[in-house]
Amino acid sequence: MDLNGNASEAIVDEAVDRAWHLLGQIDALVNCYAYEGDITPPLDLKEEELDKILRDNLKVTWLVCKAAGKRMRDYGIGGSFILLTSIIGTERGLYPGSAAYGSCLAGVNHLSRALAMELGKYKIRVNAVARGLHKSDAFIKTVSEEKQQKSVKDIVPLQRWLDVKNDLTSMVLYLVSDDSSFTTGIVIFVDGGQSIVRPRMRSYM
Repeated sequence: MDLNGNASEAIVDEAVDRAWHLLGQIDALVNCYAYEGDITPPLDLKEEELDKILRDNLKVTWLVCKAAGKRMRDYGIGGSFILLTSIIGTERGLYPGSAAYGSCLAGVNHLSRALAMELGKYKIRVNAVARGLHKSDAFIKTVSEEKQQKSVKDIVPLQRWLDVKNDLTSMVLYLVSDDSSFTTGIVIFVDGGQSIVRPRMRSYM
């Protein structure tokens, strides 16, 4: 789905409808796209950049959940929504320069709980996964490779950055599967304990 600056409900609904018919139906939705934007102090963030961060991270998530949820409800099949966020969107992970992005992810975390409450009667489960930082994150890339390796021991109790493929995949598969059939409305931290330490990363990096 290429929004090209347009996150209209019609475009999102058409894309979900196409996927629905291509796959036969949709039993699970994993919302994993995110746009971090520039690491910028809030007083310097341009309005157009703010609009893009809000649109891509919060509005599109809302619209995709709405489009998939309506079909799951109307066909009576239920399903599972997994909304991937980050510790940057929680009170445990406040980092300089990420006010807009973090605010959107906080909104997505709250959306997961609100949708879980509203959609449970349709047998739709909704959970969020707040991941820790990994080496491809814009914030981490602001420092050298050498400093990344040195600082991770102070920042993450498990002393390594998140491995997206292995660390996140197992949690997503669990939330998609029937093994989590009574799990809904929670934000699960997959961060190696990073949110326990709750560092101000500038002081470490």
